[in-house]
Amino acid sequence: MPPGGRISAKGLSRRERALTEATLFANLPKRHLRSIAKVTGVREYEKGASVIREGDPGSTFYVLLDGRARVVRGGQKVTHISADDFFGEISLLDAGSRTASVIAESPLRCLTLDEKDFAKILASEPVLATRILRGLAARLRRSERSALS
Repeated sequence: MPPGGRISAKGLSRRERALTEATLFANLPKRHLRSIAKVTGVREYEKGASVIREGDPGSTFYVLLDGRARVVRGGQKVTHISADDFFGEISLLDAGSRTASVIAESPLRCLTLDEKDFAKILASEPVLATRILRGLAARLRRSERSALS
């Protein structure tokens, strides 16, 4: 279902739960999760399909709802991902090139969030923007500490 379509209460709840799997959204209040969940979409991919390709520009965040995929970087398999795993969260903030490819190993259903929709929410909800920036700062600080250790 594309963003903006009618979502059932059960479907909206499932989308909110899926968003909490991403560290970017994990500690957000329910009302902020609901705002974000309302603009998400769901895309389906057949086995063997490329969800994203390494080097391509990206502006969409994904959470796997169903299925299994492999992550490939530089032609080498890095890992497998399955339901509730996520990728592309940095694309919501920086539409840079993808750092890896994700290829469906089974039929996939993915929750999607586009950078433009996310930016509109942040512009209309400054408290949400502040929370996300604080979360990113904490994540960056932890990353720097572990790199220095």
